[in-house]
Amino acid sequence: MSAPASPSIAPERGLLRHVDDYLALGQRAGASDIHLSVNAPPIWRLQGTLRPIWPDVPPLSAEDTMALAERFLPEVQRTQLQERGDADFAYATEFGRFRTSVVRQRLGVDLVFRIINTRVRTMDELGLPEHLKLLTRYQNGLILVTGSVGSGKSTTLAALVEQVNVERREHIITLEDPIEYIFEPKGCHITQREVHTHTASFSAALRGALREDPDVIMIGEMRDLETISLAITASETGHLVLGTLHTGNASRTLDRLLDVFPVDQQDQIRIMVSESLRGIISQQLVPSADGTKRILALETLTNTPAVGNVIREAKTYMLPGIIQTGRKLGMQLMDDSLAALYDCGAISGEEAYARAEQKQMMRLHLKQ
Repeated sequence: MSAPASPSIAPERGLLRHVDDYLALGQRAGASDIHLSVNAPPIWRLQGTLRPIWPDVPPLSAEDTMALAERFLPEVQRTQLQERGDADFAYATEFGRFRTSVVRQRLGVDLVFRIINTRVRTMDELGLPEHLKLLTRYQNGLILVTGSVGSGKSTTLAALVEQVNVERREHIITLEDPIEYIFEPKGCHITQREVHTHTASFSAALRGALREDPDVIMIGEMRDLETISLAITASETGHLVLGTLHTGNASRTLDRLLDVFPVDQQDQIRIMVSESLRGIISQQLVPSADGTKRILALETLTNTPAVGNVIREAKTYMLPGIIQTGRKLGMQLMDDSLAALYDCGAISGEEAYARAEQKQMMRLHLKQ
């Protein structure tokens, strides 16, 4: 794959004056992330790969990154950086929004920015299967979007919320850290809250949300026992709850969801989840065969009597077989999605094999 052309703006000693200059360049180039780190040149992530923005530019010094941080950090985050050693927040400019992390490390201060596509894309634009729209039409229950960091979970979650926003006349509450996509009310009334800005934690925000007459609750990250417990309870008490987890497939998602609870509570939680779960969307973004973009690969599970039964009986290892036999219902294993993308020439065999769960089966498929 050939390297992209370097931006026409040439830095002085590898340093542009303000982080906005780097962010504008990254946004125009279609980068997903910008890294401004001590002892490294300015770096961006294009099509999933980290690479220097300019060739042959000297590394940034500790003084350089500190100066960049001081020029843009709001007072609250500057205090956080001094007291805690890190600050995470949403940074907004006239041309975009950025999920921002500034951390103090051994060599100095590093700055990392995730470039947010501020326009909420629809499920159709993302290429999500039509049957997943059915998940957003439930009046209650739990929908989980899972995947590794940078797999597009927030974008998919936003598309699901937007589908509700268009089709229904209800109250949506989003709880995020930080707020990424800004929703414009279509049919719904929308309340967006940011953890550490508008509330102390996800669990505190979720407890508050249950008193705010919500119909749909979107949780940016279900990261601890209290948040997961409240989310499951909310999904059982007449609310549609959408959340994310950092897990790779449906069976690991359910294991992660259940294992966070003490052993003496797990039987009860399994029963609750078996009844409230609506579906799991696990995803990866895979570099395309021509290296020009990334392709969405999906594993999808929808709750059926068979799925509910294996959850109650703690036999999640049986889920791959159930997903395979549930193709008529729209279910799909990640390996099948990867194989289909390879078969149509969208991704390379190397990528399909590297990301497959059952590598021996994928090897045999690639040889056909």
